[in-house]
Amino acid sequence: MGYSLHDIGFSYEDRPIFEGVSIKLETGLFHGVLGPNGSGKTTLLDLLTGHHKPQQGSVLLEEHRLEKFSRREMARKCALVPQDFRVNFPFTVFQVVMMGRYPHVGRFGGPSQADLDLVEQAMDATGVRAFAHRYVTELSGGERQRVVFARALAQNAETLILDEATSNLDIRHTLSLMRLVAERVCQAGLTAIAVMQDINLAARFCQSLVFLKNGRVAAHGPVEEVLTEAVIREVFEVEARAYLDETINRRQVVFL
Repeated sequence: MGYSLHDIGFSYEDRPIFEGVSIKLETGLFHGVLGPNGSGKTTLLDLLTGHHKPQQGSVLLEEHRLEKFSRREMARKCALVPQDFRVNFPFTVFQVVMMGRYPHVGRFGGPSQADLDLVEQAMDATGVRAFAHRYVTELSGGERQRVVFARALAQNAETLILDEATSNLDIRHTLSLMRLVAERVCQAGLTAIAVMQDINLAARFCQSLVFLKNGRVAAHGPVEEVLTEAVIREVFEVEARAYLDETINRRQVVFL
């Protein structure tokens, strides 16, 4: 079922972003969202998470309007990794990752052993266990980003939403975390929706691509069908060659 957006209209004051946009994002797939600056990528994620409400149309999750879910219910269903995570209080890494379990912990109860196990597993998966007791205010931007990634994994939600979540990471950690997400999509039925700037990174790990331009859906579908030279020309206004890279057996792009 996943997400369905029906005839969405949204504006920031007098600046229209979306008008009459409809799209379905099926469950159990890794969706990449691509487009030039100002095309509405982050606004789309804000609508999916309920941070913004459309002025026209409806956003459905599992065939229910988002406003029908409580904040705790949404947190159980959807975990967000923002582009830039800021915290001004000296929480330890462990405490920040543990925040991902709060939607699952009773209001007057403490974390169970199962909660603690999920936190440990998330820290191991993202490679942050080694500095679990350091304060996040002392970490580099890349280390902090891995911590918020671990928090989202510990949340154990059905959908993982990534807003340029690897922009502060080096290539090794970028590949590692993208592999981790792709494996959970394939093996555990996770749904992932990621805004990305790197077309080749998206093509390597995603199964479905959404191209946005000027607040409309310019193309949407399987990578093999929509990652074409014509689409890149239309969306980004640049010339490129799309080809099958036999090393990774995925479509890739060379810009001319």
